[in-house]
Amino acid sequence: MPKEKNSGFIPYGRQWIDEDDIRAVARALSCDYLTQGPGVERFEEALAGYLGARFAVAVSSGTAALHLACLAVGVKDRLEAITTPITFAASANSAVYCGGKPVFADIEPHTFNINPDEIRKKITARAKAVIPVHFAGLACDMDAIRAIADERGLTVIEDACHALGAEYKDLKGKWHKAGSCAHSDLSIMSFHPVKHITTGEGGAILTNSPELYERLMLLRTHGITKKPDAFKNKAMAFDENGAPNPWYYEMQEAGFNYRLTDLQCALGISQLKKLDAFVARRRRIADIYSAAFKGIDLITPQAVSAGRVSSYHLYAVQIDFKRLGKSRARIMTELKEKGIGTQVHYIPVHLQPFYRERFGCKKGDFPVAEAYYEKALSLPMYPKMTDDDVRRVVQAVTGLLKVA
Repeated sequence: MPKEKNSGFIPYGRQWIDEDDIRAVARALSCDYLTQGPGVERFEEALAGYLGARFAVAVSSGTAALHLACLAVGVKDRLEAITTPITFAASANSAVYCGGKPVFADIEPHTFNINPDEIRKKITARAKAVIPVHFAGLACDMDAIRAIADERGLTVIEDACHALGAEYKDLKGKWHKAGSCAHSDLSIMSFHPVKHITTGEGGAILTNSPELYERLMLLRTHGITKKPDAFKNKAMAFDENGAPNPWYYEMQEAGFNYRLTDLQCALGISQLKKLDAFVARRRRIADIYSAAFKGIDLITPQAVSAGRVSSYHLYAVQIDFKRLGKSRARIMTELKEKGIGTQVHYIPVHLQPFYRERFGCKKGDFPVAEAYYEKALSLPMYPKMTDDDVRRVVQAVTGLLKVA
């Protein structure tokens, strides 16, 4: 991993594309199939194998994956899906797309993940699913969430878009990869360029259920099947000898064009081979940050619970801007002037105008999430950062906190 000096602008996140990736995509361009070819299945098999799940369905984005997951488990007709307000809007929007209702549960103050006790408080007779989000790469308390879901007959859709390569230990002492579906019915991955691996845009749904897998495959491609054993209109599907008509296909429901191309999957396969190295580098960067900020009471990194190993999609901290006497906007501007990009993850979803107007959400509904947001800042975190880059960030941040 990189050690060379780099004095350019340091964004909060970015992809790593190397010559192996470029060659993989170039080879895919010379193949017979640019889409709907064998490269898609190869990527799905590699991803499922890495995570330890039975099935993977590659789709066009993490948002598409969330949407199809909610459809597949029956989030509709104002049935409720419980999720965290500290996430990208897609985690909640996925329920809206299906005609369901997103319901928020507050977070834990130190891990920034959804609080299982708050999930329990939000369950009503209309609850259908829980969508825990492994924020910044740190796994939620999946044992507790699974237990609550089983008690109340809820489906668990594990939003692991931040957490490819993360691990957690269950109550029996067994380690699992985030997204393996060890404690969920479905899990979601995203391959946006700032994530652990990229396909440009892209996502995937993992499951151990053959029934959910078949439904997801149908929904991904317009609701169309070409499988003779699934055909419903036998008179049109088969000839007088009982052989399937070679041109025949059936649209069995209103699905979507959420396919991922073979070109993207070629990139994904190449990237997946480097995932462990990417995650190891992210953890090394996090170690440098955490050591540098230890003992500085104006800045508090995300707490990593016992039995959790984060994959650090983000390095999210809390900064006490009020005590510092500087606004977050000013700190971000001053860091940008020093060549360092930062971001805020996230504006609480329930405070977005759509959720205020459509669902009556308001400030004060989720005090822990809102308190987190007031102090939130994400520092640069991506494997191509050099040690010099990380030191530049540390020096700039500590300098602005007046502790250098």
